[in-house]
Amino acid sequence: MDVILIAAVTHDGFIARHSSEIITWSKDLHLFKKQTFGYPVIMGSNTFNCLESELDNREVIVFHRNNKPREVIEKINSKKCFVAGGGITNKKFYSHLTHLYITPHPLIFGSGIKLFQDNIKEPNLLLENVIVVDKEEYIFQYQYKILENN
Repeated sequence: MDVILIAAVTHDGFIARHSSEIITWSKDLHLFKKQTFGYPVIMGSNTFNCLESELDNREVIVFHRNNKPREVIEKINSKKCFVAGGGITNKKFYSHLTHLYITPHPLIFGSGIKLFQDNIKEPNLLLENVIVVDKEEYIFQYQYKILENN
């Protein structure tokens, strides 16, 4: 099964200003909806609580800090799932990821919630695809296959 981390990030690597931020700055929400439609989406409880509306036609799996990523993944009956967690959830699932779908945005927060809560070992990535998100603002989603990450 493909386990895909999907995230909009600032140029300095942040996914939010704080843990209760409603994300309004992301230009790729339409792409997120299209890509995750019909697939399970794993997110941390803070991220889940920040949703403005439900994610229709997707099973949302709320991951709590005491859950074990492997056990969550083993219960999923799908050819792929997405991790759209906060920095803690992303870090916990890091060793299980097969792909990264990252959309850098032309913003710099200076501080906030990083893509991964703590340091990670640098993965070996293969760029598989680039999708235009907003041509006028030069925003693209970069899709990577993780060749090795642990």
